[in-house]
Amino acid sequence: MQSHMVLQAGAHRQDMERTVQDIFQTMLGLEITTTEAQWPPQQDFLSVTVHYAGTWTGAVLIECTPPQAFRFTARLMASEPAGRVDEDVRDAMGELANMIAGNLKPVLPHGVHLSMPSLVEGSDYSLWICGGNAVDRLAFHSEAGVFWVTLVELLEKPPGGRRAR
Repeated sequence: MQSHMVLQAGAHRQDMERTVQDIFQTMLGLEITTTEAQWPPQQDFLSVTVHYAGTWTGAVLIECTPPQAFRFTARLMASEPAGRVDEDVRDAMGELANMIAGNLKPVLPHGVHLSMPSLVEGSDYSLWICGGNAVDRLAFHSEAGVFWVTLVELLEKPPGGRRAR
């Protein structure tokens, strides 16, 4: 039986920074830089998650505004920006989260598997990853504004006292 490895805060900051910058440059042709912007709860946000399960549990979370998601989608799909959150925007944002999570997987403990992406949209909501502890939260600045990418580690066992293996 393998024990759960706890990550230190900041443990993957450089990996996250490099991964997100590489994906945005390669897939979207978009230069991004980290910034010290504070994470503000927004009225209208898109939150996309990909969860990790196995020997280590956690998630990658991308948080941005709908207009940013429209621009990211347009660049990824080489199309005109959408005017609303539609299937293409959901798919593109899920794919971005999946690419980031997949590229971070090799630096996490061996034996980690990815979930399908999940997306929450709208206003006046909170996304809570139960038992989650933000290991790294980075703000990135692009021509579309500031967005956040967070690596969350699940530290608590789910209800029933058993950790998924």
